[in-house]
Amino acid sequence: MPIIPGIVHNSILISAVIAWAIAQLLKVVVSGIFLRKLSLQLIFSSGGFPSSHSATVSALALGIGKYYGWDSPIFAVATVFGMIVLYDAAGVRRAAGKQAEVLNQLVERLHPSLHFDQDRLKELIGHTPLEVFGGVGVGVIVGLLI
Repeated sequence: MPIIPGIVHNSILISAVIAWAIAQLLKVVVSGIFLRKLSLQLIFSSGGFPSSHSATVSALALGIGKYYGWDSPIFAVATVFGMIVLYDAAGVRRAAGKQAEVLNQLVERLHPSLHFDQDRLKELIGHTPLEVFGGVGVGVIVGLLI
């Protein structure tokens, strides 16, 4: 089967991509509702509610389980991969974001006259457990529907 038709008909891939897109769009909606700030830049950002990483790997693992079976080795691989992504999103990446926030504050306090706006470290790169759980919810719903 040629590449493009194979991709277009790959329901597992489509499910994961749609889950990612919905999660990214929901970030804009959630920000607009709760922060009263409409920021289309959130579509291309990491961090925030819901976690698009969590949505993507959840839809992927669910699709693989539905298609290949819950006892298949590929489902096991997708599940372990997903667990690593979820842990990384809520643990490692969140800690890196907190460190970036502290470093940015230190630079601003030590050198208030200097403008480091373009050199600021990105602070919103990880997720709270609630944001990860929200992403899993999006991924499971999309995975069940597709």
